[in-house]
Amino acid sequence: MNYIDLHCDTLYRLYTQEDTLPDETPWENRGHIDLSRLHKAGALAQFFACFLNRKQTPISESHYTDALQMIRLLKSSADRHAEVSCAFSFDDYLRNKSAGKLSCFLTVEEGGILENDMSRLYTLYEEGIRLITLTWNYENELGFPHNMSSQSGTGLKPFGLEVIGEMERLGMLIDVSHLSDAGFEDVYLNTRKPFVASHSCCRSLCGHSRNLTDQMIRQIGERQGLVGVNFYGTFLQDNGICSADVIAAHLRHIVNVGGIDIAALGSDFDGMSCEMELAGCQDMPLLLPSLEKAGFTSGEIDAICYKNAERVLKNI
Repeated sequence: MNYIDLHCDTLYRLYTQEDTLPDETPWENRGHIDLSRLHKAGALAQFFACFLNRKQTPISESHYTDALQMIRLLKSSADRHAEVSCAFSFDDYLRNKSAGKLSCFLTVEEGGILENDMSRLYTLYEEGIRLITLTWNYENELGFPHNMSSQSGTGLKPFGLEVIGEMERLGMLIDVSHLSDAGFEDVYLNTRKPFVASHSCCRSLCGHSRNLTDQMIRQIGERQGLVGVNFYGTFLQDNGICSADVIAAHLRHIVNVGGIDIAALGSDFDGMSCEMELAGCQDMPLLLPSLEKAGFTSGEIDAICYKNAERVLKNI
């Protein structure tokens, strides 16, 4: 099964050594994702997030330097295995695809690590970061998270507006997953290029503040961006179970509201704990029967699994 996954937290799990053993690496580990299993499963590209929880003490001197260390962790592993390669542009991705290699894209999940310092954005770009999730679950220097949406004045801050402008200029994807409703609107009103919700579901189907409203889905559709459906059961349905059929239902809703061109996959593997029918990247083919049952044609399934993401990758 060929696919592109827009989000996982594998680097954080390995870097912090949370629930890991000493021999675990990006190439082979006991989590939801490793490079070896991704390649065998037919993945064309995996977006690896450098996730930072700023409420926790950094492992190195700062959360920013923790992100740099996670970048090096992935690069060093990719360099040792001919089956994979880091990608920093659409052309890199196409070369890797032609060679039968898995492409690894680097992202940051928590724009607050910039700490009002634009030079850090430029350094992250030079280090290979091609997508930034503007906030996680806490207020930061860029804006406010989803769980503060009911409060007034929770859009992007002045530095956040500067950052999204520079990201567009550089060719970095703006990720609105975790962002407040007002922050989402600010991204929509102050950008021109496609932006993404790398790992988000539909609020109409599961009423969590992390999920997208139908209006948001339509706006992403207008901008020809992407919604990568999250596999975390909490965001899929009230009973908190991750099932292939429910993932397919969220994809069907996204297509019905925003069009086939924006539907994508954003698993959140290694960043969740719930009852899971898809227990890791090796189980991605279990999605196919559910997508077919949801009425998707083979061409639409290809669009969801990788072709829509390929279109947006042309912007980096």
